[in-house]
Amino acid sequence: MVEEGAQGGGDTAVPGVDVTKPSIARTYDYLLGGKDNFAVDRALADKFIKDLPGSRAIAFDNRGALIRAVREIAVNTPVRQFIDLGSGLPTADNVHQVAQRHQPESKVVYVDNDPVVLAHGRALLAENDHTTVFQADLRNPKAIYDSPDTRALIDFDQPVAIILSAVLHHLNDEEDPAAIVRFWYDRIPSGSYVFISHFRSEDDARSAEMQALLQGSLGRGRWRTDDEILTLFGDGLTVLPPGLVPAAEWRPTEPPDDLTEWERLIAAALAVKP
Repeated sequence: MVEEGAQGGGDTAVPGVDVTKPSIARTYDYLLGGKDNFAVDRALADKFIKDLPGSRAIAFDNRGALIRAVREIAVNTPVRQFIDLGSGLPTADNVHQVAQRHQPESKVVYVDNDPVVLAHGRALLAENDHTTVFQADLRNPKAIYDSPDTRALIDFDQPVAIILSAVLHHLNDEEDPAAIVRFWYDRIPSGSYVFISHFRSEDDARSAEMQALLQGSLGRGRWRTDDEILTLFGDGLTVLPPGLVPAAEWRPTEPPDDLTEWERLIAAALAVKP
């Protein structure tokens, strides 16, 4: 039923889903070429595509950095547990697919507040005993930490990878995104990792315009400077080389071409808890 509406055949009512308001997860899905979105989501995404040509690269560069970060953790560290907060809709090379491709025993918990994510995630993961998805709000980390869904897969006495991919920039300053990172830092053991990707401002007109568009449509969306993004990691985490860089430059498999002005507007970094 969701897919029928997403393909443009007339959006169909879905229990728990307000199809008159855009969703961050479904807008990203459309930007990445997915079909699990509604007219209102496509309209918001099309504003970026039409009015801010080149901005679509942000979604693809972010996805590439996420894939490389998960592969790095799975291949080169002993971590076999992942919590993907604000995971968004399933697409190619999800966290569990990348991690389990290299380490089949890897366990992955997906969390998102969009009921469409829950429905599609459960269908995708129905036969994967090492992966689960449930609906919760990123801003209530204690509920996620205490959830039976989390505890069924995650052993917090062992290192964990916390994934915050393109999600903290959807929290306004008064929602204190740094406190969310601190919550998880306080509860994961040494040897755990935190991956953050985030809209990046160079105090430029384009990031200001994009921020105004998201704030006007969703009431949230914050482009932060490098210093502001690094502050989210707090004092205890050690940011690993190459540091906070444009997502396309985060450990690429091949050296990227000169970045466009759009590709500079999404940054990524991986940190470890000593």
